[in-house]
Amino acid sequence: MNIVKKDLPKKQIELLFELTSEELKPFVETAAQEISAEKKIKGFRPGKAPYQMVINEVGEMAIYQRASNLAITKTYFDYIEKENIEVIDQPSIDVLKLAPGNPFEYKATVSLIPQIEMCDFEKIKIAALPAIKVEDKDIEKTIADLLRMRATQVLTDAASKKGDMIDVDFDTYIDSVPIENGSAKKHNLIIGEGYMIPGFEENLIGLKKDEEKEFELTFPEKYHEKSLVNKKAKFKIKVNAVYDVQLPKMDDEFAKGLGLKDAESLKKHITANIEREKQVQAEQKQELEIINSLIEKSKFEDIPEVLINQEAHKMVHEMEDNIARQGMDFQNYLQHIKKTEADLKLDFVPDAIKRVKTALFMRAFAKKENIEATEKEVHEELDRTLASYKLNPNYAAEIGRIEENLKTENAYHYFANLIANRKTMNRLKELLVK
Repeated sequence: MNIVKKDLPKKQIELLFELTSEELKPFVETAAQEISAEKKIKGFRPGKAPYQMVINEVGEMAIYQRASNLAITKTYFDYIEKENIEVIDQPSIDVLKLAPGNPFEYKATVSLIPQIEMCDFEKIKIAALPAIKVEDKDIEKTIADLLRMRATQVLTDAASKKGDMIDVDFDTYIDSVPIENGSAKKHNLIIGEGYMIPGFEENLIGLKKDEEKEFELTFPEKYHEKSLVNKKAKFKIKVNAVYDVQLPKMDDEFAKGLGLKDAESLKKHITANIEREKQVQAEQKQELEIINSLIEKSKFEDIPEVLINQEAHKMVHEMEDNIARQGMDFQNYLQHIKKTEADLKLDFVPDAIKRVKTALFMRAFAKKENIEATEKEVHEELDRTLASYKLNPNYAAEIGRIEENLKTENAYHYFANLIANRKTMNRLKELLVK
């Protein structure tokens, strides 16, 4: 067998394979046996029909086409493994010559994993994490949020005040023309929470059921819809109902309703949660600083477009999932921001390149340091994950499906990569945090 390797631009290679008719013969015989096993041929047991009978049944080119697939799979992957060539994704295959009694030729074009020239670790210094401090205001805010979540709304005829929930219809106009998505019916909001543009909620104070009001406001500099920034608009409001929001007391009974012993236990629980959250945030910030420093100071070969496209595509679908979790339709969201999926992919390219470089660096460093997940570590992680789902009543009806999913090969590889990345980051911290 003759193989010619040719380097192409953009970190690709072209491999030209030529097999003699004798080298192709074993694949032709196997292909004929497979076809005779799949297709019932009168007078012969499955897989036992003579070659000529298989030809008579399906034609010789059908045998050769299957043989070519078998030969490509065997010869391509054997060569890649033997030469230790690190490729990305599946190759693009072009069959150049395939005919009975002739040599078989095909061309494989594939992208390579870019090489990295790692930076000098001695020149990078990352600050250690600061001591985590939970302030009283953090605890008070969390308690206030918990109380609001369990508040009751009582319909009232009184004029609205800060803290009340108000049900309103409103329309928005610029130069007497209604703006797109500027109207709502039976819209509920808590006066003072600041979800609307500055001044809107303040204009609702003092209104009663069935009262109407008009007022003008200017859209702020940082408004999400750029076409409305700094534009003056007129709002027409009608109040449908006013509700007095009554908060429960922060006492032992309230704590017991949350499954805790008393109010003091609740405060300790909140403090521990805030501390953990701040610790995670600090670690994430530190890890981002580590990655940014390493990527900035290391040298990468050209990143293949296939990797960038795959990552940008993945980022679009991550956004689609996030939009769905918020109860919104992705296509409606795209219409609202006046973009297509292709536009989003283009917007994501710079971040996609950064994410690809991060993955490449972590992979190369793990290989250099011989870091990998052991089988024991993966199974322990799978067991912990399953146990956490079993403790969550929200997943009670899905435990069987989750358990089956965690037994798959994809799940094993996912957790193996997760553990390897965690160990790799820990090793980087050992080297860089000073």
